[in-house]
Formats: sequence, structure tokens, C-alpha cells
Amino acid sequence: MSFRDLREFIKLIENKGLLHRISVEVDPLLEITEITDRMCKSHNGGKALFFEKVKGSEFPVVTNLFGSFERMCLALEIGELDDVAHRIEELLTQAPPKTLMEKLAMLPKLFELSRYLPRTVKNAACQEVVEQNNPDLGRFPVIKCWPGDGQPSDEGRFITFPMVFTRDPESGRPNCGMYRIHIFDKNTTGMHWHIHKDGARHYDKYKSLNKRMPAAIAVGSDPAVIYSASAPLPEAIDEMLFAGFLRREPVDMVRCITSDIEVPANSELVIEGYLDPGEMRIEGPFGDHTGFYSAADLYPTFHVTCVTHRKDMIYPATIVGKPPMEDCFMGKATERIFLPLMRLDFPEIRDIHLPMEGVFHNFALISIRKSYPGHAKKIIHGLWGKGQMMFAKLLIVVDDDVDVQNLSYTAWRVLNNVDWKRDVVIADGPLDDLDHAANWPRYGAKMGIDATRKTREEGMMRDWPEELFMSEEIKRLVDSRWKEYGF
Repeated sequence: MSFRDLREFIKLIENKGLLHRISVEVDPLLEITEITDRMCKSHNGGKALFFEKVKGSEFPVVTNLFGSFERMCLALEIGELDDVAHRIEELLTQAPPKTLMEKLAMLPKLFELSRYLPRTVKNAACQEVVEQNNPDLGRFPVIKCWPGDGQPSDEGRFITFPMVFTRDPESGRPNCGMYRIHIFDKNTTGMHWHIHKDGARHYDKYKSLNKRMPAAIAVGSDPAVIYSASAPLPEAIDEMLFAGFLRREPVDMVRCITSDIEVPANSELVIEGYLDPGEMRIEGPFGDHTGFYSAADLYPTFHVTCVTHRKDMIYPATIVGKPPMEDCFMGKATERIFLPLMRLDFPEIRDIHLPMEGVFHNFALISIRKSYPGHAKKIIHGLWGKGQMMFAKLLIVVDDDVDVQNLSYTAWRVLNNVDWKRDVVIADGPLDDLDHAANWPRYGAKMGIDATRKTREEGMMRDWPEELFMSEEIKRLVDSRWKEYGF
């Protein structure tokens, strides 16, 4: 059975000793961040934190929910992160049925997908309390993460774990993305979606139509729904369908009070509203997941029309900053889950590793089954042309006998295998909005390194040496005599 809501997951991790409750009063302005940051950087990501008394609000705050491999697996109800990838691979590798019996055999798989479609309900826990007249965001324990966050005119509070729901005005296709929300005042916020995101594309369409854009911000749901909002899915795939696939049960959705936007019925808090075409306001700065402040800039303005929430709401927040942080473990889940989709276009890829220090988009290690001269460079250029891999500032490709999850061994192989003049590719292209090193916003240079074994066709004038290995016979001998040696 899937988690019915956020609190079921909290109960599970608390029963397993993976959550720590703090009963003394804490300040949502910076204090919660410092406590959470220390916990995130403790052994194995530490514990989730439940702040029972938050200054200035009647509602508790929970942080670091997914900040360990164990809790990330519990959140997705799996034994290890690769389990979801195996399910996806089973769906993707189905050969087209040829006979009647083969078609009948595929019916269960087709039925499995259809039963994950989100379903609409009329009554929802997230609408137990409705505040439509003069809604006030100041009632909620929205945190200020870092000292330099926000403008002098506000407190620098940001909703850091939002699920932003929008709808394409042409196709009607819904989208859910995770874009930080800067609180300007009690009923106005910034909407920080980058130009590459689906939410921004929807906004541009509304602007071209000169129409007001409805949107809703949901905070807190079951873990699969929260994770899916952050997943780099193709535009055609509904995040709530993907959440249903992850949780093996459809997501219940409810229509908002003031617009035709649907949100998860089990949400803790929902903020309904709209964006007027072309209305922009300075949003930020914000201490971001790169470990640096992202600069203040003009972003669309979101106006609140209604706030709904549970009577006993729990407010989840995530703290981003210098890695490792909670989002690093969510990023690691994305790395494992989306590997099968990457193999659809590049079946030669054996494995991929996104080190936490690369903050998702700065660095990727890829191992491949090399088949021809220039194969690694084909992978480098191909990945730069695929979705959010276009943001990767550094791609390093190695042979399939290299375990890219072992950074020390991989670094040794790379540094021995590379001739910098022959094996380095530097290209210009799009970069992540948060990249502060490039001369121009969202555009600059990126590097690919071919660290595979080289062939004569690639200009190698000498035989490639063999790696050192001890004979299996001697290894078995030493194993059998190990105690004799006095160890």
C-alpha cells in the first residue's frame, strides 16, 4: 500500500528511529536552517527533523525528510534506488506482440499503466480550512534560509518545497514543477521558474494570448508526489501519472476553489492564485543548491486568491546549500531512476554517476561499451542534446569496466588514460540559470573528456597497456593462508 499522505511517511520514519523531534521553540528565520544544515552534513545525512514549536506560527515544520539513502528508499517504498529503474526497463523492453497470445500476455502491463492515471475526487483533506477572504501567507511558518535571502522590503522567506501546478492554455496538459516561491507580502509572491522549465513555457503562452494565468502551489503530500514534482520528466508525461507509477496507486486530485487547476487531495497546504501577463518583480537573491547565492532578477508575480489547508497542517521545508544536502539524495534517486530512459537513445551506456559535488548539472561520469573510434565523443555531444543534460558543464566518458560509482578508482583511470590535447572537447551552449561562472546568463562553455582506451584509428601510435591484476590462483592461496600470516 502506498503512503496516504505526508504524515504516514513521517510516522514510519519516526517508528524506525529516523526522525528527531525538537520540542523547544525555534525561529523560522535562519535558526531552522542552521540546525538542519548541521544534521544534513552529519553521518549518512542524519535524521529528519520535526520542529514542534515554531516562532510566530501555530504549525510545525519538518525538514530533511529525504536526506539519506535509507529514507529516500523508504519514501519510494523500494529496497534500493535501482528498483524503480528495473520496473521502467521492463516496460520499455517489451517487444511488439506478434501473435494473439503475445498480445494477451501484454494486457496486464497495459492495464498496469492505465490504473496509475490520476483521479479526481470531490472531498479533500487539503480543503478542511478555506481562507478566501483576505488570505494571509504570514500565518504559515515559511522559513528564511540564509542571511542574504530576499529584499530589504521583505523578510527573505521562501517556500522551498513547493509543487507548482499549471496548465498549458493550448493543449490543456497539466504540469507540476518545483520552483521556489519568494514571499513578498501576505498575498503576493515571486514565481521563480527558469526559461527552460515547462511552467515558464506555459506562462509565455498565456502572455502571447494576453490572458491571466491560473496556478496553484501545493505544499506537502505523500513522498512519491513530492519527488515527482522535482523529476526531469519529458513535457508529455504528467508528473502525477509518474507519481502514481511510483506509488503503484493513482494520485487523488481535487479542483481548486478559485480556478480549474487540480492539486493533490492529500496536500498539507494549497495556495491558489494567478499571474498577470507581463507583470514582473525582482525576486531573490536566494542561497541556492550550488552553495552560492543566485542573484536577484525579474520574475513573474503570483497573486493569491485563496488558501486552503488541513486543520492540523504540517509544513515541510527543504534547505539547499553547500552539498551534501537533502536535495543531493533526491538527485541520486533521479540518477538511478532515469538511467533506463537515457539508454533508450544511448543503449551503449552502462552506468552514470552524478557526484553530489557537481550539484546535479555540473558534472557527470558515464561508462560505455565502446564499439568504434570516436564513440565517447558521440556520447558527449549526444547527451548535451538531451533534456536537462544540456546543462552539464563537465562530462567524462570511461570504458564499461570502470565502476563510475567508485570515484577514487575512476579518477585514477581517467588521469592515466587522458591526453588533454586529443581527448578534450569544449563546446558552447545553454547552461543552467544558476551557473554564475559563465560570462553570459544561461550560456557558456562546457567540457567533455574522452577517457576511454584509444585505438589506432584515433591516432594512438602505441599499444594500450594492460591494467595490473594479481592472478586468481595467488589470491586464493593468500585467502586460505591469511590467518597463518598472523592477521
